Amino acid sequence: MNLASDLTRSDLVMDRRAATRALAGAAVTGAALLDSLEGWLQAAPVTERIRRRGRLGQREVEQLEATARAFRAWDHKFGGGLRRKAVVGQLNEVAGHLEEHQVPHIEEGLFRVMAYLGGTAATIAWDSGMQKQAQSYYQLALRAAHAGGDHAFGANVIAGMARQMLYRDRPQDALELVHLAQKRTRQAVSPRVHAMLHTREAWAYAAMGRGPAFQRATGEAADALAEAQPGEEPYWIAYFDEAELAGVTGGRLLDLARKDPRQYAENAANTIRQALASRGPEAGRSHALDLIGLAECSFLLGDVTTAVDHTRQAVGAAERTQSIRVRTQLTQLYPYTVGKASSRAVSEARTMIRDLLSN
Repeated sequence: MNLASDLTRSDLVMDRRAATRALAGAAVTGAALLDSLEGWLQAAPVTERIRRRGRLGQREVEQLEATARAFRAWDHKFGGGLRRKAVVGQLNEVAGHLEEHQVPHIEEGLFRVMAYLGGTAATIAWDSGMQKQAQSYYQLALRAAHAGGDHAFGANVIAGMARQMLYRDRPQDALELVHLAQKRTRQAVSPRVHAMLHTREAWAYAAMGRGPAFQRATGEAADALAEAQPGEEPYWIAYFDEAELAGVTGGRLLDLARKDPRQYAENAANTIRQALASRGPEAGRSHALDLIGLAECSFLLGDVTTAVDHTRQAVGAAERTQSIRVRTQLTQLYPYTVGKASSRAVSEARTMIRDLLSN
């Protein structure tokens, strides 16, 4: 695929100045994004070209997929961009193999590996604040998933793009992306994938302040997850369990609580506690985000003592990740510690946040 070769080659040689420009670049939104996806979901045109005979077998494809799994697991736990170049380099290698004449089932397997690596590269770029680059890798992953016949992972890629829109305060775009994924894969995805898509839908409703719609979509996510059977799901969605559902739901209740603390803050705190009870510090980035959310809930509830305690824990957890997203969430927690100089504990928590963010 020329797209993969060009994208990864330019990324591998990107210097610091170009990386800074990528960080500042904006992702495509609105109709331009949605219209472009319709094109990405079409079959790639078949072009005749002279290609070398490929020598890969099924074993090599499985080894490449194992590498893709390892990168995905590392990113899910720690986040950040420390291994971005390694992922992009592996993706570039897979693109090189696809430029050779592989037998059909090997080519299809390589496209699936490309989709998995592209999805991880997109997540790393997004988690590092590189929005345009993330979107390019999401589009690559979607095209590769389609070429590899993995429509379920294609839905997962679109869900990742929806999450990107939600973090960019574009809930209507996110909702349309989720509905596109649900429509395209109604019969082709497993219960966990259905549940994950419903949580993205619920997230968009929460961002819009549509409480009843949020509750409906969250209930549909719980119902879908209850149907999941161990060992019958793709490896890349195995993370989505009851703890993940609680963490995501708690975070969205917190979105609603910022506008109506009295109605939603206590429920948000209780739901986030469920996630923390199920996944400890080994959850890495998710653990840090849960603690930040719980600290904010406590501030909203007026429980400053508990809020300070959770803030300290959150900063400690954040220090063990490389996630820009975790640090961004800490910047949103920081204002709660301002204007309370009479409390030494709050002042110390504020200093902890400031010191971490300044490093």
